Amino acid sequence: MLLLVVGGLACSASSRADGADEPTEQALDEAPPTAGIDPRNSEYVLSGRPVRLVDGVSETEPVPGSAASVVTRYFGNEARHDLDGDGREDVVFLLTQETGGSGTFYYVVAAVRRDDRYRGSHGVLLGDRIAPQSTEIRPNGVIVVSYADRARGESFATAPSVGKSIWLKLDPETLQFGEVAQDFEGEADPARMRLDMTTWRWIRTTYGDGASVEPRRAGAFTLTFGADGVFSATTDCNSVAGRYVLSGGELRFGDMAATQMHCEGAQQAAFTTQLAGASAYRFTSRGELVLTLGADGATMTFR
Repeated sequence: MLLLVVGGLACSASSRADGADEPTEQALDEAPPTAGIDPRNSEYVLSGRPVRLVDGVSETEPVPGSAASVVTRYFGNEARHDLDGDGREDVVFLLTQETGGSGTFYYVVAAVRRDDRYRGSHGVLLGDRIAPQSTEIRPNGVIVVSYADRARGESFATAPSVGKSIWLKLDPETLQFGEVAQDFEGEADPARMRLDMTTWRWIRTTYGDGASVEPRRAGAFTLTFGADGVFSATTDCNSVAGRYVLSGGELRFGDMAATQMHCEGAQQAAFTTQLAGASAYRFTSRGELVLTLGADGATMTFR
């Protein structure tokens, strides 16, 4: 079972971006079913207001006669999966919305296939002028959206550099998202997990004194194990490859080689140094891979 945080996650803007409106129940109830054979020609609900896309764009007046306009656009970052168990492929992707000011607001939405039509979901607001990274749908239907944002108090003139992710689950009846608690135990069976079962994404490194480091670019650092003892990795600068050796619960990396592009401020060196120091591994019921680094209690966590 998944732990869902209930209570209006359908783009609860006030919980994710200052000044945005909370969706109203009336607006949600009045939104008509979406008709369209293309998700870019379907209707969604953003901040409580229906938005109908035509060829991926909607332009409306916030009030009749207004000189400004609200422009909503298909952004992309698609992921496809059967979200309602009917055997047909559904789509999750991002929309942007500009409301006449300087902001560009990003939403996660889903388009669920019903016969020869798509029905659009309520959107979840990610933030204003963020940097989207990836959208992934796991076999259990959990949607993981990764993006970069600014630290609290940073100006919008600063490029987004703080890696974040949100885990969502769609209710196919209401077409509203619920947020999955990322630290909920019980998502996976560690006894059935394998190193080569997926591409692992670095989430954080925690040191013995409690300090931790997270990737500044969400989704940039990945680790993939081949069945032949060869591994590959991506970083915020170069690609890395090498070999790994297993012995029971012990794990060692060696023979590492990387491409030679220089990137100012990259975390690649810290990441590969940590991999080289790995001595053991384990899985958790949260679906995580945890590498033990030496004897001081430091760990690297991947998901």
